Amino acid sequence: MCGILALMLADRHSQACPEIYEGLYSLQHRGQDAAGIVTAGNKGRLYQCKGSGMVSDVFTQSQLRQLVGSMGMGHVRYPTAGSCANSEAQPFYVNSPYGIVLGHNGNLINGPELRRFLDTEAHRHVNTGSDSELLLNIFAYELQRMDKYRINENDIFEALRNVYDRVNGGYACVAMIAGFGILGFRDPNGIRPLVIGERDTPQGKDYMLASESVVLTQFGFRNFRDIRPGECVFIRRADRDDILSGQRGPTLFSRQIVPCKRFRPDIFEYVYFARPDSVIDGLSVYQSRLNMGEKLAYNVMKRFGEDYASKIDAVIPVPDSARTSALQLAQTANLSYVEAFIKNRYIGRTFIMPGQQIRRKSVRRKLNVQLQEFYNKNVLIVDDSIVRGTTSREIVQMARESGAKNVYLASCAPMITHPHVYGIDLADCKDLIAYGKTEAEVAESIGADGVIYQNLEDLVASCTTENVSDFELGLFTGEYTTGASMEYLVYLEQMRIANNRARKNSFAEDEEREAPDDISLHNTHSDPSFD
Repeated sequence: MCGILALMLADRHSQACPEIYEGLYSLQHRGQDAAGIVTAGNKGRLYQCKGSGMVSDVFTQSQLRQLVGSMGMGHVRYPTAGSCANSEAQPFYVNSPYGIVLGHNGNLINGPELRRFLDTEAHRHVNTGSDSELLLNIFAYELQRMDKYRINENDIFEALRNVYDRVNGGYACVAMIAGFGILGFRDPNGIRPLVIGERDTPQGKDYMLASESVVLTQFGFRNFRDIRPGECVFIRRADRDDILSGQRGPTLFSRQIVPCKRFRPDIFEYVYFARPDSVIDGLSVYQSRLNMGEKLAYNVMKRFGEDYASKIDAVIPVPDSARTSALQLAQTANLSYVEAFIKNRYIGRTFIMPGQQIRRKSVRRKLNVQLQEFYNKNVLIVDDSIVRGTTSREIVQMARESGAKNVYLASCAPMITHPHVYGIDLADCKDLIAYGKTEAEVAESIGADGVIYQNLEDLVASCTTENVSDFELGLFTGEYTTGASMEYLVYLEQMRIANNRARKNSFAEDEEREAPDDISLHNTHSDPSFD
């Protein structure tokens, strides 16, 4: 799970960086490990700043002023495949051919095969363990095969057709070709989200691509739509001929590169990933969470029986992503809803923090309690999901320490029993609290008096619309949209173990240390007028 963003401004004298920078804050919930921005000046030079940490940690005002140009892209990273090394911050860059930058959200499940191909046949060097660098080099290789001094949009679409033939997985990507334009494309199953919008200006239309619609609405982009599965959009910067003919703004080209195989968005986007004010594939995330809360309410009432109201004194959400569902649950069941956990907004999302120990410590730094809302009460705590159980165990313990008589935990998602192979660091089933357990055993493990899970059928119904009724559910069922071999699951687990060793400053499996610093492109210039 990562956040991606690309922007093309019609006014060639305007700077794209300020809006990209602000837009990354709107996507910060999708990744806290690293952030990066690359812009392109009018003469094709690329300017870059990226590094480990959240957006506020990576960029200074001095650096931002050096990121000049009217088009660019940004990325916030949550590590899945690959490591937490600074060198794996995105976007990635290759200078040949043409100068290409790419940012990627998702996972490729044939990564080892692609790595072998790039080594033995394409003869392209891959410097990190990131799937994104693999995808970038596959794209660069296909463009190189065109063997052209200058390419056009048709060449890009043709190269991407070959990329689709080679790669397998769930992915959404934005890319930029120096001095030429930006593009966005999505996997043939639509697993990972990508939205495009436009904004009218006196010079022409501005275009923005982003992981979630909330970024587009923030900056006044309208007429936004989801990129279709298997589709690519390319926005070409106005060239000399365009300007001479009176067209100053960019031109948008769109093509369905490959047919949609099976439209299956990742349902966990609605459960946890996305902000509630986003719309993904035509469905409001807020509305889906209202639906989840209503469905879960009926499950709770059935579980506790006709006298359920006498057994639950308060419904308490775990902020923030469970708030919408918890409020709807309380209203549906006519129960008291209270905000008993107070969130420190300066602590990031614990689920996407790297390392179990960091997550455990961060829960209590992130949440504090209103003692009077727990003392001598039977409380139903509502969370979006129960994954590793780290947060749930700490939350239940906090409720007990505050004097709660009985503590029940309700999950808006069903039992998570399998790895998520398209963008979450769940490579090993043993990490999952529900793996091989019953609800009663999960409750005992986290110290709760009971656990109530959402039914899978109810979760699917909560997210179903006229356009989308099928979803990627592999983390609940073990059946993945693109398939996932045991070999790949073992590979992911080996990567995770190596990354954990690297975090502890030990040697990785190949006895090479992770690079402590980013050794890729650093070419910001002290004089913005250089371009």
